[in-house]
Amino acid sequence: MVSPQGSLPGSAEHRLQELGIELTPAPTPFGAYVESVQTGNLLYLSGMLPAVGHEPKFAGRLGKEFDVEQGREAVRIAALNVLSAARKHLGSLDKVTKVVKLAVYLTTEGDFFAHPKVADSASELLRDVFGPDKLPVRIVLGVASLPLGMPVELEVLLEVEV
Repeated sequence: MVSPQGSLPGSAEHRLQELGIELTPAPTPFGAYVESVQTGNLLYLSGMLPAVGHEPKFAGRLGKEFDVEQGREAVRIAALNVLSAARKHLGSLDKVTKVVKLAVYLTTEGDFFAHPKVADSASELLRDVFGPDKLPVRIVLGVASLPLGMPVELEVLLEVEV
């Protein structure tokens, strides 16, 4: 694993291999939109959900159906979908020069307040793959509902080589 003090040597693609991460095929939209759009050197990734093979892996709320660790796993799956969509668009994650922004939306119940700990799962994965020098700014929001009843959704902005 990569620590906050340093990252594995080499490229993002090399780090994926070293971490034993094999990306699943990039997600496909659940509606009338595209997963990624590039303008200039910015790659926008639309709301990434914790779905595998176009099927939701989680449905419910944090603090009700899911605890913090289950929320972290749902966020990790969504973050892996971010990586898959970026790789599909760019051809290689090595073209990412900076993770600019990470927005984490969490469907929560009542007095659930562990938003940062759950969101850290995405931040940690992005750090481990791209290195600590490429960590983004981040916003974490609790919301009433998300598509298909899923508990998390990620929105990511990447700076890329052109």
